[in-house]
Amino acid sequence: MFGVYVHVPFCATRCGYCDFNTYTAKELGADASTRTWLEALKRELEFGVRTAGNRPAETVFVGGGTPSLLGAGGLGEVLDAVRDSFGLAPGAEVTTESNPESTSPEFFAGIRDAGYTRVSLGMQSAAPHVLKVLDRVHTPGRPPAAAREARAAGFDHVNLDLIYGTPGERTGDLRASLETVLDAGVDHVSAYSLIVEDGTALARRVRRGELPAPDDDVLAADYELIDRTLRGAGLTWYEVSNWASSPEARCRHNLGYWLGGDWWGAGPGAHSHLAGVRWWNVKHPARYAALLAEGQSPEAGREVLTPADVRLERIMLELRLAEGLPLEALEADGEREARVAADDGLLSLVGDRAILTSRGRLLADAVVRRLAA
Repeated sequence: MFGVYVHVPFCATRCGYCDFNTYTAKELGADASTRTWLEALKRELEFGVRTAGNRPAETVFVGGGTPSLLGAGGLGEVLDAVRDSFGLAPGAEVTTESNPESTSPEFFAGIRDAGYTRVSLGMQSAAPHVLKVLDRVHTPGRPPAAAREARAAGFDHVNLDLIYGTPGERTGDLRASLETVLDAGVDHVSAYSLIVEDGTALARRVRRGELPAPDDDVLAADYELIDRTLRGAGLTWYEVSNWASSPEARCRHNLGYWLGGDWWGAGPGAHSHLAGVRWWNVKHPARYAALLAEGQSPEAGREVLTPADVRLERIMLELRLAEGLPLEALEADGEREARVAADDGLLSLVGDRAILTSRGRLLADAVVRRLAA
């Protein structure tokens, strides 16, 4: 599996919980623009072909940031740049993330015509007071409306993102968010527990005592409610934080990450992986563009994965999947721990594979540590 990830670093506003490599227009000033970023992106993709060889992309994922700020025309240029460099494999999955507030029926029709096959929309919650804590600027009704517009434009595969465990979110709020998601008729849902990342505005508010930190017991109860509700509506989990209505609805690009595939990450701060080597780009868009304009690589650093690194990452990632992890991926101590974890009700041993139980999914990180020790 070979994929291309494109990082769009632009956002209209900064959400208080976000620690991604993103910048508002005010933060960038005159140092960078979408046009200079796009020209630099084209140069990096051309460089990528010379480095990685002519490997048509089986998946493309445009993330951010807020890719929809580029408009349908800009996103079309991004995909054209991938076609003109690596090329697209027949039947390639092509996803873009989008902020519901910067979309419209015309936007969805435009990116569908450009060749996008999948849309991922940030919803987070249907409760206004939860969105306010998260510093989200969209109105509660816009994400499901955008999902319906995407489907009307011909997208069979539409995802809505949820965040649960936000301070002040009640069980009723989460139920309402789930009902809103299901009413929108999407075939994929991602649900992530709120993580208070160092350096964010949310972390500062928690540190000052303005907001409580997320409660582990509440997060566990929320996850069980999400899983139960989505399963009841015909969406089954295929990765700890992701549910799909069918195998075809699963995000193939992300499966490439979880199954140890190769990908080229283009854009400021993007990470890449090829044949056991991982590297990452400089973060600031102006520096990124300047290096490529000078004919230099935007690489900021790299690491060669050792066999131990590869084994650990395989355990960390594949164990999160519904298909589980082959026991042969474990060393002798890890296999013994897997059998103990099965006795503890955290794993099911099905044939030669270890699969997280419902309880095990709540404690996935702890199970990984046991198996990788």
